[in-house]
Amino acid sequence: MKKTIKETAYLLMAFIFSLQSCSNDDGEALVDSETNASVVQLSNDSTLGSILTDASGKTLYFFSKDTKDTSKCLDGCIDVWPIFYSPNVVVGTGLSTSDFETITRSDGELQTTYKGWPLYYFASDNAAGDTNGEDINNVWYVAKPDYSLMYAKSQLVGHDGNNYTSNYTLGDGETSYIVNVNGKTLYTFANDTNNNNNFTNSDFSNNSVWPIVEITLDQIPSILENSDFGTIDVHGRNQLTYKGWPLYYFGQDVARGDNKGISFPAPGVWPIANVNIAIAPN
Repeated sequence: MKKTIKETAYLLMAFIFSLQSCSNDDGEALVDSETNASVVQLSNDSTLGSILTDASGKTLYFFSKDTKDTSKCLDGCIDVWPIFYSPNVVVGTGLSTSDFETITRSDGELQTTYKGWPLYYFASDNAAGDTNGEDINNVWYVAKPDYSLMYAKSQLVGHDGNNYTSNYTLGDGETSYIVNVNGKTLYTFANDTNNNNNFTNSDFSNNSVWPIVEITLDQIPSILENSDFGTIDVHGRNQLTYKGWPLYYFGQDVARGDNKGISFPAPGVWPIANVNIAIAPN
């Protein structure tokens, strides 16, 4: 079927725009001089699957420490991990503009976020398609559109306002843990056993206190193993498990990055879930 004049003109405009919206040699997104926009698109990686890139195919990344609505990559960090920012993101097929926002960093710079996660380049990615920054130091991950979970790293701050260490004693120090794609912390319950939820009432009357995690697992960060996850039936609903532990949210975790549940009702009763947790007991 022959293309109409309108269709041909549209394709020509799209081609011209794609040429204008590439990246420069420093890895910073170039923007179209008239629309002040740059493209974020999906590219296919033979190992990682669908990943986010700029118009020239340069890979974009998430940082595990960005649990709040800001960036923890400051000063010399951004020399290695340059920020991605576009005042007007134009998305490729498979992406939604509503998932992209702009934050003002503590250093005053603007940065584009995807599903709440600030976006970066990696300085050692020299060519389109390079993913050399994947899983560096267990905190840097290629940005993907289909993550079900992410791996966070931050200070644990209980509902009592106190800082806690990874062993749930008072103190300062970053702890790694699993969150959903929007940065909401996942917990386990010390009184559960392997693939058994011993908390949730049959009528779900206490589910608002510790809601069960109901996620259909898709892509996960490379530090996590798919084989460690499963699901159990809880009164007719499917709850995600990790190493046999049923997973929960905490109802008082309201803001992105909250992990208040680690001290409620007492430290250690509701531990966070991470790769160091032992398999749930039988």
